[in-house]
Order: sequence, then structure tokens, then C-alpha cells
Amino acid sequence: MNVGLWIKKRADLQPDKTAIIFQDQQVSYKRLNERTNMAAGALTAMGVSKGDRVAALLMNCPEFVELYFACSKMGAIFLPLNFRLTAHELEYQMRDSAPEALFYSEGLAGVVESLKDLLKEEDIRYVQSGEGNSESATSYEDLISGQEPLEPEEDVESEDPQVIMYTSGTTGSAKGALLSHRKTYWNTFNAELFFDMKQSDVMLINLPLFHSGGLNVGMVPVIYKGATAVLHESFDPERACADIEKYRVTLFGGVPTMYNMILRGGYLDKYDLSSLRVLGAGGETVPMFLIEEFQKLGVPFIQLFGQTETSIICSLSEVDSIRKAGSIGRPVFHTEVKIVDERGEETAPGEVGEIILSGPTLMTGYWNRPEATAETIRDGWLHTGDLAYRDDEGFLYFADRKKDMFISGGENVYPAEVES
Repeated sequence: MNVGLWIKKRADLQPDKTAIIFQDQQVSYKRLNERTNMAAGALTAMGVSKGDRVAALLMNCPEFVELYFACSKMGAIFLPLNFRLTAHELEYQMRDSAPEALFYSEGLAGVVESLKDLLKEEDIRYVQSGEGNSESATSYEDLISGQEPLEPEEDVESEDPQVIMYTSGTTGSAKGALLSHRKTYWNTFNAELFFDMKQSDVMLINLPLFHSGGLNVGMVPVIYKGATAVLHESFDPERACADIEKYRVTLFGGVPTMYNMILRGGYLDKYDLSSLRVLGAGGETVPMFLIEEFQKLGVPFIQLFGQTETSIICSLSEVDSIRKAGSIGRPVFHTEVKIVDERGEETAPGEVGEIILSGPTLMTGYWNRPEATAETIRDGWLHTGDLAYRDDEGFLYFADRKKDMFISGGENVYPAEVES
């Protein structure tokens, strides 16, 4: 159940297969595993041990993947931070999680310097990734270069914590969702089924890896399957299409805004996208015009709905995207989903209630938040706070966030309805 061992097994099974293509440089599974072990050795030399937190404020890059799997192998807890946040927002998450080290991209050095001023009394090791030098931080390459690529020897169990992902939803300060190796294991199965992923696939990943969509639905399943990831630091619509053509990309996932930028830029006609096998979309309801335009490519356009605490909850197939326009889909394979009323009883078709989940894809709880955990996970069911209804065929339709609902004249009113 140690997710970190997936990369070792891939290095054993297919050492010369390309795992990652980044900035036109190809990294094999063998080399990726070696560098992961070197990173683990460096973390150990820094005093990081099982259960310790390691923070990463990194743009998409191979170092992110190396640290993710290095921490997993060691039983340390990986903490991906949102690089769009301000120093003050990051300060809260850093104090809450108390990591031993912060790894950051060279281009984010300004934010980190401000963060250091806020955390000056904290004992944190700072490591900078990139070609630039910093007087106040260690170079990532210098840190790992002196390490032997030896496999860490740590006993890691399925329920051991693997990742903390901070999520604020719509209420209050951010909460750290604690994700176990078990959760990643089963979520990877759901993602693999969602994309019908094959070892021969090439997946373009430009959703941020600090987000569940980029990491848990994209990068990690690619490694598990032994496929290849074309990794972009961030999203650029023309570069995305150019690399789909160049590397014969077969899988692509994004949010509707990204697809709209590709469409409006005229890139569907400019580049050869015939290698695409599956397109996936999530994050919000996909407008019908986007579905129709991208289905002209003859490629299945499928949708997913989920949250950090559970990852994928529902998915919608290409055929149903048109027939069930506006639906968030039906429950994925390894997750049980119900819609319940205030009494906890399942609602009738057409009746709005809260989405609750059970199964192996649930988070362990919220980091340092036992009360919030107890409120969210009750009797083995995770209460999402998302309101929805189902139709006679079992397709779910999102209504709103539970705490956003207000009552007017005795009627429940949802902001999403007002927006529509």
C-alpha cells in the first residue's frame, strides 16, 4: 500500500520508458526513481522522518513529483501549497502544519522571502529549485547530488498519512485534508477507469499539481499505470495544442476555461489533435457549446465532479454529456454516493439534498481539526456540504453549497439558481 513504491516497481518493470517530458527533456522511470531516492536520502539527512511534514511551493516540475514519491517512500507527509496564495495566506498553512522544510520554485522566491519574515521564529529549512542561487536557501540540485540512490527502508501502512491538501471551500479558514496511502490507492483506480488509461497513453498535465485534479487525477495515475506525462509548468493554450501534436498526446484534462481558451484562440484548426483519445473536464459545469465543439474532434469528452476530501465523486460519459446536459454524472466505481435530507434519509428523485459518500476514497480527516472531522465524517459517511438532486436514472445535478442556502418566505433559495 506504500504509494511511493509504485515508482520503484515501474523502474523495475520498464526502466527505459519515458515517465515525464518537461521542457522537451525526457526522464525515464529508472532515472525518476533514482532521483526520488536521492531526494529521500537528502530529506533523511535533514532530519525528516516518518510522520514529519515536507512543504512544496512549486510550479509544475519533475522536482514536485520526486518529492511527492520520496515522502511517500519514507512515510513523511507531503504538503503541496498553492503558489497563487499570498505570503499571509501561506503563513497560516505553514504554522498549522509545521513542516520541517519548504521547497520552492525560483520564480516564487519573492513570496518566500515575505513568508520568511512572517515565520522568522520557526525552524524551517528552505530549499530552492531552479538554476538561480539564493543566499538564504539551499539549492535543490546541490542538496540531492551527494546522495546515493538507495531505496528508503520504512514500513508504511495503508492508513498512514501521505498528503495534506488545504481546502477552504466556501466557509472560514483553510482546512488541511489528511489523505492516506489507502485513499490515493483507490482514487487512482477511479481515475484510471475515468480515463480508461493504458500504459501506451501520453497525458498532457498542465493543471497545477498542488490541486487534486492535477496530482491525484493526472500525475499519480499516470505513474501507477506506467504511462507518460507531458508536464507543463502552467497552462498556455497554444503550447498545449502544439505539444499535443508534437508528442502525440492521447489524454488531456482541464477546466472549462482552458477548453474555452483553446477554442477561442482558433487552435483546434491550427494544430493536429488527432492523437487525442479522451478529453476530461471538471471544476465546474461544462457549457453545452464547448461539449459540442470538442466532440467534433471525434474524441470522447467526459466530465467529472469531486472535491479534495474525496477526489472524484461522479463522472459523466460522452454520450450522457449531451443527453444529460447539466448533470454532474453518476457515482464512480469505488465510491458509494447518496443524497439525503436533514433527517439523513435518502431523497426522492428531483428532491434536493446533501451528497454524502462512503468507501475507501475518503480522507482520514482534517489536520488538527477533530471537531471539523467529526462534523464531516459521521457513521462512516462523509458529508460534502454539496447539495444536489438525482433523476429517475440516477444522474446527479448540482444545486449549491449547503451553507450558502438561504430561506425566503419559507422557500429554500440557492445562489446558483439566482446566478442562472
